[in-house]
Amino acid sequence: MAQQEDVFKKLVAHCKEYGFVFPSSEIYDGLGAVYDYGQNGVELKNNIKRYWWDAMVKLNENIVGIDSAIFMHPTIWKASGHVDAFNDPLIDNKDSKKRYRADVLIEEQIAKYDDKIAKEVAKAAKKFGDSFDKEKFLATSAHCKEHQAKRDALHARYAKAMNDNNLEELRQIIIDEEIVCPISGTKNWTDVRQFNLMFSTEMGSTADGSMKIFLRPETAQGIFVNFLNVQKTGRMKIPFGIAQIGKAFRNEIVARQFIFRMREFEQMEMQFFVRPGEELKWFEHWKAIRLKWHKALGMGDENYRYHDHDKLAHYANAATDIEFRMPFGFKEVEGIHSRTNFDLSQHQQYSGKKIQYFDPELNESYVPYVIETSIGVDRMFLSILCGAYTEEVVGENDTRVVLKLPAVLSPVKAAVMPLVKKDGLPEKAREILNDIKFDFNCQYDEKDSIGKRYRRQDAIGTPFCITVDHQTLEDNTVTIRERDTMQQERVAVSELKNIINAKTSFTELFKKLM
Repeated sequence: MAQQEDVFKKLVAHCKEYGFVFPSSEIYDGLGAVYDYGQNGVELKNNIKRYWWDAMVKLNENIVGIDSAIFMHPTIWKASGHVDAFNDPLIDNKDSKKRYRADVLIEEQIAKYDDKIAKEVAKAAKKFGDSFDKEKFLATSAHCKEHQAKRDALHARYAKAMNDNNLEELRQIIIDEEIVCPISGTKNWTDVRQFNLMFSTEMGSTADGSMKIFLRPETAQGIFVNFLNVQKTGRMKIPFGIAQIGKAFRNEIVARQFIFRMREFEQMEMQFFVRPGEELKWFEHWKAIRLKWHKALGMGDENYRYHDHDKLAHYANAATDIEFRMPFGFKEVEGIHSRTNFDLSQHQQYSGKKIQYFDPELNESYVPYVIETSIGVDRMFLSILCGAYTEEVVGENDTRVVLKLPAVLSPVKAAVMPLVKKDGLPEKAREILNDIKFDFNCQYDEKDSIGKRYRRQDAIGTPFCITVDHQTLEDNTVTIRERDTMQQERVAVSELKNIINAKTSFTELFKKLM
């Protein structure tokens, strides 16, 4: 685990050094849990958003997109339950004065039992080799059964406490499990209490005439309050979906792990409206579709898993997360929720406006049920970087850091490099760059040795490096180097677009999803 933490620290440093992510307001010593995306980071982020948006809106005839405002009428957040129920259970360690989410502390304890079982299995697998039967070992190993029993008991107790909103019991679990503060190493805990996560501000020109409003803590409500607008103007028939990408804001007290949990973040959400009674069928459908979307990037199927929720939100009748294996464990990158008809019914009640759909096939009106798919863009960004960050030994005494990004998401698709800064090579390199830059985001690099230039491009995940040399002037061929294999090939300049496109095209990726 310590080794993984070291890798994560290197990744955070790499993000700053190579223009992916900077601490916000850094020259003023920063602002807690707020980050800025640099020149390479914004390209990667935009590519992730394009992959999601086109997969939703281009590939599905019955899904359309909107862009709703961040400021919304304050009654919306009363109707949605955020004013009364958007809370985190927090606990302080009296010695370190550090604050933690009680639920996260307990979930990490559950994960420790899972790790103990995994270590026992790995040890036995190494011992028995090809003859190892994992299921039989789990059923017969005394250590594994003991760990599993403790894990299951803790899990059941935790799930009940969360569903009962029993803050005293959450604290008691932390005490009974002897969970210590990572900083102080002590078990000197305060009581658990709830903390509302919404940022508030005032709208209006005078103190007397101002209205208290909130920065939206999620983008979903902007979709719900526009349900009728989209349905009527788009003549949409159920089932149909509305997609949106936008900023959301949460006053996270326990913001940590770099950009994993921030106070200002971006969401990619799609709300899919269905007939009442069909929601669980569509829930399973979207679970499968969304996992397929993640796996199509080629980051390793074993790095993804489902995690069903122990505590359902007040509006849900089913919920699961798609988790990715980060250096600090499996963590949520996307949530799929069956939200029932809660949101539309609440807005119908609080607004006094009828929000229903007339179904011509059933010849009746009803409030639709909703399946939600919701990704944090920043978490998705982090999962891609964690999966891509690689340190390799090259030759006997050389190493390289390479971001093995999915080529379609790479900030820069190709770097064009003249071998030397003379003999007409820079001019020829510029000519080639000017030909391909309309199709791909490219860089021109002539500084330092060719080896150092390769390493720079490896570090930002550029799939192809194109070297222009003296032979190029004779026969119009160049050397193209592939990032992951470092293999070099001599190709005609006229073939460059086809070669780059074959690996970086969204079209080829989308075909995997159909």
